[in-house]
Amino acid sequence: MGDAVHAEWTKLRTLASTYWLALAVAVLTVGVSAAVVGASSYQSGSYQDTPKLSLTGIDLGQAVVAVLAVLVISNEYSTGMMCVTLSAVPRRLVALGAKATMLLGLVFVDGVIAVAGSLLAGRIMLPRNGFTVAHSYALLSIADGPTLRAAVGSVLYLALIALLSLGVATAVRESATAIGAVLGLLYLFPFLAQVVSDPAWQRHLEQIGPMTAGLAIQATTNLHGLPISPWAGLGVLAAWAGGALLAGAALYCVRDA
Repeated sequence: MGDAVHAEWTKLRTLASTYWLALAVAVLTVGVSAAVVGASSYQSGSYQDTPKLSLTGIDLGQAVVAVLAVLVISNEYSTGMMCVTLSAVPRRLVALGAKATMLLGLVFVDGVIAVAGSLLAGRIMLPRNGFTVAHSYALLSIADGPTLRAAVGSVLYLALIALLSLGVATAVRESATAIGAVLGLLYLFPFLAQVVSDPAWQRHLEQIGPMTAGLAIQATTNLHGLPISPWAGLGVLAAWAGGALLAGAALYCVRDA
């Protein structure tokens, strides 16, 4: 397994797309978060979930994570390198596990940078926009339990999105199709929840959607009003990721390279 992981790391770090996509995850996440925070202002009579507001960029950053994860395996199919990979590592589950391990490590580091940058932007900009202690808003800090949970949960969220995308790409093989399938799966449920007029169905769609359920981990206020609790929501996303990986692994083991 160690040799397989080292081989995957060698492949990842020699691809220019890896660096550009990893950079894009951090830059887009922090940039969108900062833009949203900068455009927000304190309004008397309403209360904002400032940690969640500061992590808004995750909504876009996850799309780049999905592209990065898909390319980890689909690039090998498009270039014919998969035959070489399986010749070097004939045990297919080991080969797939090595890819998942390296992908998780990369996304985890990238996610920590993106989340830390987003919260830092919120910590600096929110007080300037009226979100002050005088208005019952504490300065953003990971020393605060709910904020720490939102931060750690957001990193785990991105990691699970990566695994979900890897599973779909392993099953589908083709890059564009896999990316379309993952993004459709992520953004379809929020769209349907907005279109459906029945509140009960809206709630159910938000409870089962990988994105809507998973992002509940960012909420720090009004938890009883959420369609699903934060950790249970992340568990729903984990189930989607696990199912995609199992399906992809099963097909990976029985199909020709």
